[in-house]
Amino acid sequence: MNIKKFLISSITIAEMEARKLRHDPTELWTRIIQPALWLLVFGETFNTIKAMPTGNFSYIQFITPGILAQSVLFISIFYGITVVWEKDVGILTKLLSTPSPRSSIVLGKSLAASLRGIFQAMMIFALALLLGVKIRLDLLDIVGVFAVVVLFAMCFSSFSMFLASYMKTRDRMMGIGQALTMPLFFASNAIYPISVMPVWLQYVSIVNPLSYVVDAIRSMLLTGSYGNLLIDILALLFSTIVFVTLASTTIKKLLE
Repeated sequence: MNIKKFLISSITIAEMEARKLRHDPTELWTRIIQPALWLLVFGETFNTIKAMPTGNFSYIQFITPGILAQSVLFISIFYGITVVWEKDVGILTKLLSTPSPRSSIVLGKSLAASLRGIFQAMMIFALALLLGVKIRLDLLDIVGVFAVVVLFAMCFSSFSMFLASYMKTRDRMMGIGQALTMPLFFASNAIYPISVMPVWLQYVSIVNPLSYVVDAIRSMLLTGSYGNLLIDILALLFSTIVFVTLASTTIKKLLE
């Protein structure tokens, strides 16, 4: 495979997707409502009653990285719906008939999902600062958070495209997306420490990619402790490679 052509093809597809957002950014703004409510209502309430053992951090500090990760998850897990829509209107057929490798199509679309994720992260940062949440604003840490967001969006948008290859309809994709997001969210360390979970759920959280994402973001935004950061990044990178590969090998099934 010609690496240069592969990268150019991926970037071209990502740029096409980005143009859609520029013409109609409504989705970006509406997606911020849910995480804003989590921070404003759930976060502020539990911050007041001090019901969670969050160590030296207030609850709203603790939950901010989790809500950031959750907002990116929600964007990414439903990305397969867009692919199904493109199949229905014939866009996907045209893309798959081009000389571009399927993997470049999947990579380009997952990069476009990461653009949405970056926008979400920026909005969560702004909201947290408006609420007076104390987070680390070291430049390298902020860059690191955005790098994790990009990987995470690529990981779950690819997973969503993989599922779309078998679900084939938007209704099914909506159903499976809703069935997966809440269990992934609640079976992670996003809104409470793993130590307060039942033992069986602690084991589930170990294989949940969202736990590693939240842990990585929390270490950069709050604790400044990077002991597990390499493991978190490697786990996320491994998951991303696996899902991009799976989506690349199955995406043509959408047309069957």
